[in-house]
Amino acid sequence: MIAVKRCARSISRLWQRRRRVRPWQLESMEAKFTAVHRENTWRSAESVSGRGSTRSETEAIRRELPGLIEQIGARSILDVPCGDFHWMQDAALDVDTYIGADVVDAIVESNARFADHRRRFVKLDLTRDPLPRVDLVFCRDCLVHFSYADLTAALANIVRSGSKYLATTTFPDRPENRDILTGQWRPLNVQQPPLSFPAPIRLIDERCPMKGYTDKSLGLWRIEELGLDCLQSVATGGCPPVSASVPH
Repeated sequence: MIAVKRCARSISRLWQRRRRVRPWQLESMEAKFTAVHRENTWRSAESVSGRGSTRSETEAIRRELPGLIEQIGARSILDVPCGDFHWMQDAALDVDTYIGADVVDAIVESNARFADHRRRFVKLDLTRDPLPRVDLVFCRDCLVHFSYADLTAALANIVRSGSKYLATTTFPDRPENRDILTGQWRPLNVQQPPLSFPAPIRLIDERCPMKGYTDKSLGLWRIEELGLDCLQSVATGGCPPVSASVPH
């Protein structure tokens, strides 16, 4: 009898897991990433923004970012998504204006304690809300979570902002990309279709320790020079994904 009860409980737990709605199955961008935040989907004990936002995994970025800012003479930054600001608060940013943006209300409200005369936090959906015009759009660990359609919307929105430079995550050793549901994750090489960015002005090796992802990097591009001709085709289905499979 005890064994039967244990088996029944195990079956019930399995059924509940299967019935649970995954964040990427939700409709809106806000709903997806609010669920990720609420459930700590990326399972990091140090940062709700995930393992990639720990101090150890951002050491190279924190060391190189001040030089990148100096190289392009940036005085204003839009950090989107800013996440919980866990590692960025330790970065030496010599800028006049830092704007941290996220689509999750709870994150923006929590980050308000870090605000000062040069730093503020706002709620923004990168794919649809008007973006401030800045010298540098810092978009780390973001596009890797977006479907091709949302990549289209986000990059078009960045272009519309009139900002000068984009720094974003890329995996330069990947020979091809594949589509996903927004809220999932895959390594993305922005120099491969459908984005086909030109060579970056600067490429920072993040020194990622995770096996299979050691090519994780942060690339810098002048926004007006990005090769975005294929974006409209992606949005209308004319530039199909390399693979239709979706990771779980």
